Amino acid sequence: MSAKPAAMTDFAIIAHRGASGDRPEHTLAAYKLAIDQGADFIEPDLVLTKDGVLVARHENEISGTTDVADHPEFADRRTTRTIDGVETTGWFTEDFTLAELKTLRAKERLPELRPANTRYDGQFEIPTFDEIIALAKSEGARVGRTVGVYPETKHPGYFASIGLPHQAPLLEALDKAGWNAADAPVFVQSFEVGNLKALNAASDVRLVQLVEEEGGPADLPDISYANMLTEGGVAAIASYADAIGPQKSLVIPIGENGQLDEPTELVDWAHRAGLLVHPWTFRAENAFLPGNLRRGDRLDQRGDLAGEIQAFIAAGIDGLFSDQPGLAVQALEGAERPDKE
Repeated sequence: MSAKPAAMTDFAIIAHRGASGDRPEHTLAAYKLAIDQGADFIEPDLVLTKDGVLVARHENEISGTTDVADHPEFADRRTTRTIDGVETTGWFTEDFTLAELKTLRAKERLPELRPANTRYDGQFEIPTFDEIIALAKSEGARVGRTVGVYPETKHPGYFASIGLPHQAPLLEALDKAGWNAADAPVFVQSFEVGNLKALNAASDVRLVQLVEEEGGPADLPDISYANMLTEGGVAAIASYADAIGPQKSLVIPIGENGQLDEPTELVDWAHRAGLLVHPWTFRAENAFLPGNLRRGDRLDQRGDLAGEIQAFIAAGIDGLFSDQPGLAVQALEGAERPDKE
């Protein structure tokens, strides 16, 4: 496993889609704010345009994150697709050129939980991966520290099946940035397995196997994430990846009382295999917190995110994804970290 660049911290605060608790996700404004708040990495979910350009959107279906429905010139692009076994109706990035996508504007994806973010609706473009890397470099220089990128390849098997594979444009962008290397401030993540193995064969960039409680990799229908999350399964992941990105309940479950339970063995297994552990996603709103850490009586109010984060840090994780990276930085400053052998 590759060592981290010396200039980087030994605990990774990963801005989940940017500072998405304070700005519409996957916008340059959200990424810039995350850097101002102290994030070590900014995280874009990468999908492709019709002309093969990597852009940042939570999904390739964009009606929930852009104003595409308000553009009559694109009304006929609305369609239904089956992606990774799920039928979805809307507008899809692969049906738009980059120039067409640039005419759209981002909007808040969770307006009921983040009403303050809706005041930014209509202000920001959809950014390309190249633009996000350029921002990380320029803003890193401005604040005087290394800021990395932590891209997720979204639905790589689906995109490859329609002739728009992630790998070539992803590695080209990293090559151009001088970041296609083991010591670059980059992690590439995926819920699938095949594309990570292909990237491992083609590049030394660090890779992350994402896993969650339910389901399994879309490219391996006979394998569940539960199958992969045995001690032996985690060791097998280490043959092609440098880290795992587990759903946070796989590290510390929620008990029957609605509170955080005891940690599982996952962190120990991963560390013994030489893998870092970066769980997702830490969010401050009550809707996403254990019952005892909620504050106030509304789901959109913010609770004790620091209390949750500090419990996970005590369990030995090596970094985390957060929609509020500034709060995560504050929580880290007050946390007690276990000794590492």
